[in-house]
Parts: sequence; C-alpha cells; structure tokens
Amino acid sequence: MFFYKKRNVHGLLLLDKPRGISSNNALQKVKIIFNAKKAGYIGTLDPLATGMLPICFGECTKFSYYLTESHKTYHVIAKLGEKTSTSDSDGVIIQKRPILFNFRKLLLSIREFIGLIEQMPSMYSAIKYNGIPLYKYARRGINIIRDTRKVTIYDIYSIHQEKNLITFKIFCSKGTYIRTLIDDLGEKLGCGAHVVFLRRLQVASYLHTQLVTISDLYKLSSLKNIDNVKIFQNIDDLLIPIDDLISFLPKIYLSTEESYNFKLGAKIDFFSNIKNSLVRVIEEKSKRFIGVGKINKEALLIPYRLVSRFTN
Repeated sequence: MFFYKKRNVHGLLLLDKPRGISSNNALQKVKIIFNAKKAGYIGTLDPLATGMLPICFGECTKFSYYLTESHKTYHVIAKLGEKTSTSDSDGVIIQKRPILFNFRKLLLSIREFIGLIEQMPSMYSAIKYNGIPLYKYARRGINIIRDTRKVTIYDIYSIHQEKNLITFKIFCSKGTYIRTLIDDLGEKLGCGAHVVFLRRLQVASYLHTQLVTISDLYKLSSLKNIDNVKIFQNIDDLLIPIDDLISFLPKIYLSTEESYNFKLGAKIDFFSNIKNSLVRVIEEKSKRFIGVGKINKEALLIPYRLVSRFTN
C-alpha cells in the first residue's frame, strides 16, 4: 500500500467469507485491503461456513441493527449417523449410530422444526459468558449452563438425501444456530448428524449474487491508476451506500438550510402525508443521505440517527 494513514471509509460490503477462517479474521483482512479506520461484521459465521458476511464500514455501523435483526437463508449439507463434539465436521466423532429411517420419516421430522422453536446454543458458539466466548470455555473442557433461545424457522426446502448425506435450504430468523438444528434433527431421527457444509446465501434482501471475495478485493486493489491518485477507487466502487440498509423507509428531502439545522439536532417543521414514522433524510442539493429522522403527529421531523457531518 502507498498510503499508511487509515482512511474514513463508509458503506456496506457483502463479503463471501471463505472456508477455514473465522469471521473476525476475514474482517481484519478486508480492513487492511481497504486501509479502513473502522469496520465491523454482522452475524458470525463459523470457520467451516462460507457465504454472506456483511461488513459495515465507518458510519454504516450506526445502521447495522437493521441487518442484525433480519432473516437469513442457508444452504446446508449434513452427514447422518455421526454425532460430533461441535455438531460439525471440525469436531471429533463422539457417537456413531445406524441410519434406520426412510425418506418419509425424514420429511416428517424436518417439518417438526418449522415454526417457532427453542434452541440450546452450542458450547462451541461465539456467545459470550462473562465477556468470554463459549467456545473458549469448551476448549478447556468447561461446560457453562446456557438458557434456551426462541427462534423461527420459516421454511426448510429443496430437501435431498443421498446415502448418508442430506442437503436442504433453511430460511430462518436471526439468532438461529444451524449446527444446533442439525444436531437436534439427528437426535430426532435416532442416528445423530452433523454439518459438513454450510453457506449463507442471503441476509435480508441481499442475495448471494452480490457477494465479493477476498481474492476479488486483492485483484482490484492491485489495479492502480497511472498517477496513483485513486488507488482505492476500484474497491470503493464495490461498497453499497449506507442508506441502502434502510431502503424500506420512505425518503424525504431537505433544503441546504434545513439539512444544516437537522444535522445539528434541530427539529424541523415538515408537512407531509407521513406521520409517526421513521424516514430517510436526504439533502436535496447534494443528494447525500444525512440520517434517519422521525416525523411525529405534529408534523415535526425529529433527528433519530445522524450520519456524522465530518464524513467524506
């Protein structure tokens, strides 16, 4: 890199996390490529897992909540007849049992998991207890008592079985543990099961066709303009604008003067058909997104979450 000073980078990157590294490791690689001051990922993927890992840069982190709370879709391959210590192929086999059910029994068992269910998070998860991830306790042989969590499985489809492998897709709510789901399914079938392949295909309305690999980033970041002035332009062009995360909110425009006051935290008189709702606020002249506001019943636009006026 020609520039060593960290940059203010703002926007969303949909990273295709490769297999074999942690989500945090992937994040650090991307931060270095972008030479970014601030970035964070949404929704931890296990080292075994691949696929969509949304990375929010700079001011985009203020709006990451909307992705954190959203639904997700996964492509899963599970191996039957073997239960492992981690509920995936990275663990050791702790029990082997014969596979005695037929395909109809498999479909009926899967159907029982659709809807609101309770899950016990795995000890090999990133959930923290006293500030320490559970998997660190598990590696030391310490078992922590965990509370069950309620999650929603909206659909399990494209089910296919070939010998001791089953393949399907899962459309689920935030907080769903796929490894736990597969482990529970294995117990219901009486043979045990663990994850051998896991890929996140979708988060909210973002699709796997929008993914960018780390290899893509390395290649693009090595393509420099003749004068090296826009050395980061190739990869910056991959970033999704901040307000795309909240594209479901109605959009309103403010004049330059109104925008200035709004960014200072002032309430703005705003008469429209929108009442008692959050809105995306755009500066009319520059077309820049400046934050989220709320229009109340008294036709006042109240600042709710602002983009820093110091961003570039």
